[in-house]
Amino acid sequence: MKYRTVLGVLASITSLSAFALETADYQLIDLSHSYGEDTLYWPTSPSAFEKEELAFGLTDGGWFYSAYSVCTPEHGGTHLDAPVHFAKGGDTTEKIPLENLVAPAVVIDVSEKAAADRNYRLTAEDLREFENRHGKIAPGTIVLLRTDWSQYWPDAMAYLGDDTPGDASNLQFPGYGEAAGRILAEDRRVAMLGVDSASVDYGKSQDFIVHRIGSAQGVANLENLTNLDQLPATGATILALPMKIEGGSGGPVRVVALVPK
Repeated sequence: MKYRTVLGVLASITSLSAFALETADYQLIDLSHSYGEDTLYWPTSPSAFEKEELAFGLTDGGWFYSAYSVCTPEHGGTHLDAPVHFAKGGDTTEKIPLENLVAPAVVIDVSEKAAADRNYRLTAEDLREFENRHGKIAPGTIVLLRTDWSQYWPDAMAYLGDDTPGDASNLQFPGYGEAAGRILAEDRRVAMLGVDSASVDYGKSQDFIVHRIGSAQGVANLENLTNLDQLPATGATILALPMKIEGGSGGPVRVVALVPK
């Protein structure tokens, strides 16, 4: 049923005859940061976002024309982690099933706990409390963890907890805990995990256990999201379409939420 609902939403926004009518029933919310000179990357990334002007101005024919070249590591800014990022033989970016990228979402709000502890991790008890209020999380759901950490973007010190170039050993920000990640990936069989901080694993993690658990189950990640405070706990549909990089371990992604009015 939920997949037919998602397909119905997509049909409504792609049908020119129904476009104006159907989109009036939804609020579209951008969950992505823009790419630019301030975009944050993992401290050990060898490079960041680069944009080079190729043309800008009037052509010999008299019309305006602009073009740029861009270069970026896969994992920086609002991006997707493909399962192969932490699982040998896992799906690469272009092989992630579309039904995992366009799916119903739930939003688990731990913003108050994260404000009190910047290293907070989503717990199994948090999941139980959420499901007691909203029902069991269904297979194929995109789970979004709201920490409100995007308020610190793009201040690297505030957002990451440390801004030492080349050193990721002193980071501090919230994420998913191991037990919660295992329940979601192995028991609930969710499609993706998302978070409005720099990683699904909290900043102090040195073993990236949530990445590893999820990747082993074919679960992709969405990291460095924003505007999760504008989403309801249930009822939104997420469209998360990454750059289709052949053989990629992830890539930049534009994430949009459709929220019924």
